[in-house]
Amino acid sequence: MAYQTLVLEQRGEHVLLVRLNRPEVLNALNTQMGRELLELWTRLAAEPGQLRCVVLTGAGERAFCAGADLKERDGMSPADWQAQHELFERGFMAMMEFPLPLVAALNGHAFGGGLEIALCCDFIYAAAGARFALPEVRLGIMPGGGGTQNLARAVGERRAKELILTGRQFTAEEGHAWGLFNEVSGMTDAVETAEAIAGNAPLAVRQAKKSIHYGLQTDVLTGYRFEIEAYNRLVDTDDRREGVRAFNEKRKPAFRGK
Repeated sequence: MAYQTLVLEQRGEHVLLVRLNRPEVLNALNTQMGRELLELWTRLAAEPGQLRCVVLTGAGERAFCAGADLKERDGMSPADWQAQHELFERGFMAMMEFPLPLVAALNGHAFGGGLEIALCCDFIYAAAGARFALPEVRLGIMPGGGGTQNLARAVGERRAKELILTGRQFTAEEGHAWGLFNEVSGMTDAVETAEAIAGNAPLAVRQAKKSIHYGLQTDVLTGYRFEIEAYNRLVDTDDRREGVRAFNEKRKPAFRGK
């Protein structure tokens, strides 16, 4: 499918690279990009085909995403602003519910909604020298793309309050030290990680992701019960049988997602 604000690139059979593609405005999130991101996540969740992992990055070398396009928003009526934001909300929720592993490769700066997009991913690689912030309180609003929830879960309540209430910028190295970013590295590492994930049993990967994500929303024993339910769905699968057979035959397994 052709997009105006996104570029899709297949990396092998099982990995898709998605680029936010408005480099002339630092990949700022406008209505069209919000519409296309929602369509993409919804379509891939329903019909992933042979895909097993997605890497999300930005076009150009300066920014992953500068946040919402404030030039487009200038002069918007409250009703139009809220209608646009509802579109964005649906996109953020689609990312957080996305069944495939989603890796963010922050090629440059990420502010506001741009950082919130990254926070909706399963984990994040951030480029050295890039800077990040949730500066919405400086504009008279607040994070509205899951930022107050996802940042606090990543770095803890106190650090999240400091960053959101001051709106200050921080570095990739700081984010890594706080546990927000997995590594300070580039696209190569992100794609290699995606390829490593894609080489594993896809049903097992999806069930494990779901167990971690939803288990953390509840107490440990309820989470463990969810884990066992997810585990038991894998016992009677061709991939489980192939994995054990390949181990005993000392060869690489050929997983089919069945």
